[in-house]
Amino acid sequence: RKPVVLKGMELGTCTTKWTVDYLSQAEGSKEVKIHVSAVPQMDFLSKNFVYRTLPFDVFVRRAAEVKHKEYFVSEDEKYYLRSVGEDPRKDIADIRKQFPILAEDVQIPEYFEKEQFFSSVFRISSAGLQLWTHYDVMDNFLIQVTGKKRVVLYSPRDAPYLYLSGTKSEVLDVDNPDLEKYPLFVKAKRYQCFLEAGDVLFIPALWFHNVISEEFGVALNVFWKHLPAESYDKTDTYGNKDPTAASRAIQILDRALKTLEELPEEYRDFYARRMVLRIQEKAYRNDYG
Repeated sequence: RKPVVLKGMELGTCTTKWTVDYLSQAEGSKEVKIHVSAVPQMDFLSKNFVYRTLPFDVFVRRAAEVKHKEYFVSEDEKYYLRSVGEDPRKDIADIRKQFPILAEDVQIPEYFEKEQFFSSVFRISSAGLQLWTHYDVMDNFLIQVTGKKRVVLYSPRDAPYLYLSGTKSEVLDVDNPDLEKYPLFVKAKRYQCFLEAGDVLFIPALWFHNVISEEFGVALNVFWKHLPAESYDKTDTYGNKDPTAASRAIQILDRALKTLEELPEEYRDFYARRMVLRIQEKAYRNDYG
């Protein structure tokens, strides 16, 4: 249940074939929805990017450029494609359906049963683009097909220090964090790896990760259901909704906290601390290294 970089995996012909020219020709001018950001650090919470649509071949060439003659926001804007299903609200991303020609070039490492498969997300990033720190509820492989990435990871155990809003951390700059605003962040233990073309990073469910594309690069993210299928929210198309039991538990906790508000502050504080102790006693693991 720890991240690991797998090297020398057999990934198919994608590692040699997927040049800018080949990608452009293979899938042609089909329209894709992309993120466009004027700054390298993308922030999902403040939405410091815009969504735009481009023909796939035009998008690939623009994402590979550093300066743009044609642009939406600025001449050095960054681009990011996270593939989605035909109906993004209902359909799951699957490279075999959205990019069938490219899918033929890929051999996905078989570390899970076929019925556990959830999604295969095709990703293309401009050089220098940094994605926000977040966790996913399913195990996944980040397959770096071309280009280089740096990935910074944090253990699920360090969630209290990451200033979470849902599945995402408010700390955007993990290299130079604002410690006046986020003083506890220094307690989070940082793990880091650099992915070369052909490397595969295993990211266990609940591990936080922050990804920066050091070069223009193409990747494939493959998610699978590590838990029994019934554990997951059936309406989840992106693989980022908490397991149903966790969602129910959080709703119950919110109701309990609402009930505590009926007490005076001194009593509320006392019983809240008792609740925390009970949670630690009943639910915390004690076998972390």
